[in-house]
Amino acid sequence: MQQQARQDAEKRVAAPFVLVEPPANRVLGYYTLSASVITADELPDKLAKTLPRYPQLPVILLGRLAVDQSCKGRGIGQFLLMDALRRSLESAADIAAMAVVVDAKDAAAASFYQHFGFTQLQQRPGRLFLPMKTVTELFPV
Repeated sequence: MQQQARQDAEKRVAAPFVLVEPPANRVLGYYTLSASVITADELPDKLAKTLPRYPQLPVILLGRLAVDQSCKGRGIGQFLLMDALRRSLESAADIAAMAVVVDAKDAAAASFYQHFGFTQLQQRPGRLFLPMKTVTELFPV
């Protein structure tokens, strides 16, 4: 887990955010964020009709959200997800992003994200998104 996060950061393909437990700094979990794009035809028609007709739309890709196996069931995944969404919202204020996108590795992961409002993108099995407008509602100012 630590090695993959370090490699992503060194190659500048994703920014890792790590949750550690003091005093030994044991890694409890982490996630990565990176800039990405989707096409309008991947969005539900109702949402696509409300957006400018650009060939590609900016999004933030939430990748590699992982929790140490020994910590499962302690709410760490939810904590990391909320932190990722908050950071995404803050970033979108400076560099536009219309949604947060995630690639669920399996049905259990998809269910986890859907519990928090993520919905399936069209034409991309396992790829889910949460509009930034919805993220904004999670963190009222």
